Amino acid sequence: MIPMYPEDETCPICRKASRDKYGEHAVHCKELPGFKYRHDWVRDVLGDILRRAGISAKKEAPVNFLTDPMEGRSTLRPADLLVFGWAGGKHACVDLTGVSPLVGLRENGFVAGLAARKAESKKVDKHAKACAENQHIFIPFAFDTFGSLAPEAINFLTRVQRVIHNNCSTPGGQGFVFGRLGFAIQKGLAAQLVTRLPSVLM
Repeated sequence: MIPMYPEDETCPICRKASRDKYGEHAVHCKELPGFKYRHDWVRDVLGDILRRAGISAKKEAPVNFLTDPMEGRSTLRPADLLVFGWAGGKHACVDLTGVSPLVGLRENGFVAGLAARKAESKKVDKHAKACAENQHIFIPFAFDTFGSLAPEAINFLTRVQRVIHNNCSTPGGQGFVFGRLGFAIQKGLAAQLVTRLPSVLM
């Protein structure tokens, strides 16, 4: 609740919404720059964590079956991260999504972690069946701009953390995975806020 912007000015990025002084719109504005940067930055950091843990994974891996069931195969998209041999010899498609817990705040009130859990559920509805039919595991990796993680993301990172802990005896290393991911989320959010600052403040 720190005032960041002048009131009643149009967002300089999307040029559609009013940019409220506390940055609510800036946090969930989906126009570039910022929104995709945040997603890709968190994906890249997560990929680097997996690499350091010795877990084989590929970014933007074409799998030829990830699509919205309502839209058909014309919307095929790659997996954000494809983790090889994740469970029972099956590869895992990790699909990242970042959401703002401020969306609909005035109407519904605020519940910590609710936005991330809803985003996780939507991702499961979209992609889990297609992954299962193609002998893959689907892992939705949902987070919000306050740093809350949905349950599947927590389970995924906990397992990665365990692998690192077993392979590394560095004191204090146990919080590495969650700490680094949290910092990446906040860096992505900062980029989104800064691109919407008035030019006189830049």
